Amino acid sequence: MYTHTTVTLFLTGSPTRYGEPSFTEDNGFLADVKSELAAVTGGKRLPRVLLVSAAPDDKGYSRSVKKGMSDCIHLSGIRTAPIVMLERKNAEKAPELVMWADWIVLCGGHVPTQNRFIHEIRLRELLEGFEGVVMGCSAGSMNCAGRVYSHPELPGEATDPQYKRWLNGLGLTEIKLIPHLEQVRYASIDGLRLFEDIAFPDSWGHRFYTFRDGGYVKVKNGRSQLFGEAFEISRGGMRKVSEENKSYTFMNLVFISPHFPQTYWHFCAGAKANGVNVLGVADTNYENLPWELRECLTDYYKVQSLENYDEVYAAVAWFAYKYGKIDWIESNNEYWLEQDARLRTDFDVATGIKSDRVAAIRNKSEMKKYYALGGIPTARQIKAAEGYDRVKEFVRMTGYPIIAKPDSGMGASGTFKLNSDKELDDWFWFHPNDYGYFVIEEFITGLLVSYDAIFNAEGEPIFENNSIFPSPIMEIVHDNLETCYWMNKNVPPALAEIGRRTVKAFGITSRFVHLEFFQLDRDREGLGKKGDYVGLEVNMRPPGGYTPDMMNFAHSTDVYQIWADMVAFDERRKQQGEQYYCAYAGRRDGRAYRHSHDEIMQRYGDCMCMAERVPDALADDLCNMCYIVRLNHMDELQPFFDFVTEHA
Repeated sequence: MYTHTTVTLFLTGSPTRYGEPSFTEDNGFLADVKSELAAVTGGKRLPRVLLVSAAPDDKGYSRSVKKGMSDCIHLSGIRTAPIVMLERKNAEKAPELVMWADWIVLCGGHVPTQNRFIHEIRLRELLEGFEGVVMGCSAGSMNCAGRVYSHPELPGEATDPQYKRWLNGLGLTEIKLIPHLEQVRYASIDGLRLFEDIAFPDSWGHRFYTFRDGGYVKVKNGRSQLFGEAFEISRGGMRKVSEENKSYTFMNLVFISPHFPQTYWHFCAGAKANGVNVLGVADTNYENLPWELRECLTDYYKVQSLENYDEVYAAVAWFAYKYGKIDWIESNNEYWLEQDARLRTDFDVATGIKSDRVAAIRNKSEMKKYYALGGIPTARQIKAAEGYDRVKEFVRMTGYPIIAKPDSGMGASGTFKLNSDKELDDWFWFHPNDYGYFVIEEFITGLLVSYDAIFNAEGEPIFENNSIFPSPIMEIVHDNLETCYWMNKNVPPALAEIGRRTVKAFGITSRFVHLEFFQLDRDREGLGKKGDYVGLEVNMRPPGGYTPDMMNFAHSTDVYQIWADMVAFDERRKQQGEQYYCAYAGRRDGRAYRHSHDEIMQRYGDCMCMAERVPDALADDLCNMCYIVRLNHMDELQPFFDFVTEHA
């Protein structure tokens, strides 16, 4: 748990470049410090400076550090009141000295030694409500973390089984530093390389940041920003995250229900790989989350029910209190779209859809208005709430069959195909109190396809995909059919054009979308010619089930990472490789099939991408067992479907 303060925090290895006598001006550091000190004092008095020793019992060392830091501050053009060093001899005055100070500098030295001292003087508690500037130097920066990574640095520590690499710190940040990159990158302790043999193995499940002296991290109002060339160490490796004279902002992403669907932890992994704080909210115990997901989460908050808005609100409020302003709130799940939008509205999150726009993407009747704005043809529709007589008039115009479906709903749940007056009468009879929640739509025949894409903040697609569904999900669910569908190698230009136009009409940016269209199987007056696309439904979230994974297999890429790159960088950094057709075939329990699992694997094992049980919650749409392959030629698709689903 991190201490909540109103400090402005600077984390440095050293505030000077190597060999320089004053604070560096590179990356705007000196100007930034001066500006924050002026804000604390109002420019009406000299700032009061308190240094905190990393060797409180070594009078000579503390005296030397005090002189060196005082000279450095004054040579930097910062005029101050008398500077005080907090060490053993005045430790009992720590409460009044902290209260007196405007600027607290945590000096460099031995991390464990300073760590013991700050706990002895209860500095963590003393900083509650502190409204000044705190600056860490080397060990002082490391001890600012809530959980401090204290890597070995003195002879014997790397091989000492009693040496503690993890300590409780001040809780001013969750950022863990390994300072002085230019000095320690190739350092060794007790015959072990600090990076390759110690820090890299320790980085599994953790993230460390390292930069040369002159770079720094600033934390203000909960926002953390890194300035200068810097590297992240995580998952056993090291990657550059920022360049000299540039900055890198640590983002806060609240991910709702990251454990379902089961593959969605990949979204969290992609965000974490980009340095984003991934803050999970779900209704299961932390230890029950898949270990892959736990590895991706910066923090986790369990609620009793995700349906309880007050509980979820409290979770997000806690994260905002602990980590600062929330940049993203997302579930990528249709079921939580309205709640996501409400949370974004209540927490003033700039990214994503808010409550005033969510009806347009949830209610099928509202979607029609935006389709019309974009000039996108759609099936004719009427709200059942207009009453039986008006619906009958509508049917006389369209003819049977017609579709009755929830105005706000997901998938094929609650959708009915009505073929006659009697079936329409029966439907009204079965829905005497809730028919007003439905819309009635003319039935269109054609091939069901989807346009799936990830859009950046400018409303431009950075990834596109085309899925084809020979049997619509509604028929699969109602008739208990086997599920078979596939990813195309390429997106037909006409589909890409109407897909992009649809997204523009709805005013959507920075989002993964799944748009459904019918490709007409014959000319239809008012809708188009055979082969044209007609808008069916917009889903402003990724397609469900295993479809994102199928996109990866089809395009030799990682759509989870592409989405995360859009979130963190507003651009695509993951490219595509060889293109395939990727096909899904599902089987239902309790049904006898001609070919066994072993026979399927024997025939298609070389191109099999996944073969596994489907979660029960998805089985109505996707069957109970799925087989996913990638194929080189379109004429291989139907034989695969037939082989998997042929009944005995």
